[in-house]
Amino acid sequence: MLEGFFELLIQRQDDVLWAVREHLYLVFVPVGFATLVTIPLGILASRYQLVEIPVMAIANVLQTIPSLALLAIMIPLGFGIGQRPAIIALFLYSLLPILRNTYIGIRAVDDGIKEAATGMGMTYFQRLYMVELPIAIPVIIGGIRTSTVIIIGTATLAALIGGGGLGDFIITGLGMVRDELILLGAIPAAVLALVADFVLGKVEYLVTPRGIRIAREK
Repeated sequence: MLEGFFELLIQRQDDVLWAVREHLYLVFVPVGFATLVTIPLGILASRYQLVEIPVMAIANVLQTIPSLALLAIMIPLGFGIGQRPAIIALFLYSLLPILRNTYIGIRAVDDGIKEAATGMGMTYFQRLYMVELPIAIPVIIGGIRTSTVIIIGTATLAALIGGGGLGDFIITGLGMVRDELILLGAIPAAVLALVADFVLGKVEYLVTPRGIRIAREK
């Protein structure tokens, strides 16, 4: 099986590279937009219960919908097929990990630290950007890391609604009952997930304030 996979990989390397590019687009666009949306929402949710209850409830409900069902729902909703509905569905599916980690990260900042910052004369926004976010950023990056890895796997299903990516090989391989074609989509997707997890893990470590890093290592 692996011999057939490597032979097919060499034969179709241009197609695989194109599929990888499509797959990365299906991952980074929804996760990027989710990050831009959920970090401010997570901060607001950590401050105001009026925001917290509906926002967290909606994100939790979206996460409970099976990924395949969420992709399929895009068609009757009028989004059609292709990359656009796939990106919208993947965006919705990537919200909860980042939102939850932003909320937890901000809420976990010690009250004494916040009081000290206020006592030094910092305004609300200065305290947020100079104290709370730097402390919470490792937790937030952890949410982005989780979301990215989840979406790399889920994006393989986007091929079912014409979204492209590595899932095309998997769906075609299943239809033709060709194991090497299935592996041509599955193995690169798994490698992408491992690389993304490793890189974002390093980013999470680097952005962690030195004091917190030392405390964790003790």
